[in-house]
Amino acid sequence: MTGSERVCVGQITGAHGVRGLVKLKSFTGDPAAIGGYDPLTDGSGKRVFRVRLMSAAKDHWIARIEGVDDRNVAEALSGTCLYVERSRLPEPEEDEFYHADLIGLPAFLPDGTRFGEVVALHDFGAGDVMEVRMAAEGTAMVPFTRKAVPVVDPRGGRVIVDPPAGLLDPASPSGEGAGEGGEEVS
Repeated sequence: MTGSERVCVGQITGAHGVRGLVKLKSFTGDPAAIGGYDPLTDGSGKRVFRVRLMSAAKDHWIARIEGVDDRNVAEALSGTCLYVERSRLPEPEEDEFYHADLIGLPAFLPDGTRFGEVVALHDFGAGDVMEVRMAAEGTAMVPFTRKAVPVVDPRGGRVIVDPPAGLLDPASPSGEGAGEGGEEVS
């Protein structure tokens, strides 16, 4: 199964306690929905995880993974991303999409000039950021907001990027303007 046939729905972020429980960050719209996609796999699709959500914490779940009974094994899983087969996910609504659908899409400026290609979406805690490998060289981190990314069209195979002033100016520090941009895209 290729990466495009699987979608990352969560990540094990650490151990909780001494009996093998893990901290699990959910990337699903409803954080509890990750519990309904059991079993999950790792990035290779070879390792299978049966996950049972135990309780909600501030920004993650405390979960039990079948076969993980001590802290050392739980700690070894820290950083493991959890995937589900794309076919098991609901189809997105008209104005919705999965982040995985954007990876690899060409990005254009509002005037139609090719800007680059979407290589990743990140959440560093202050809102989503879209990483674009620019057509010229390097990458740009564009705030993933309606103002900075006014058109997200996975069915049409493109995104339109309207970078905040100064973002692409080589004299300005990387990431300047990242706090600008309006409401979040979902």
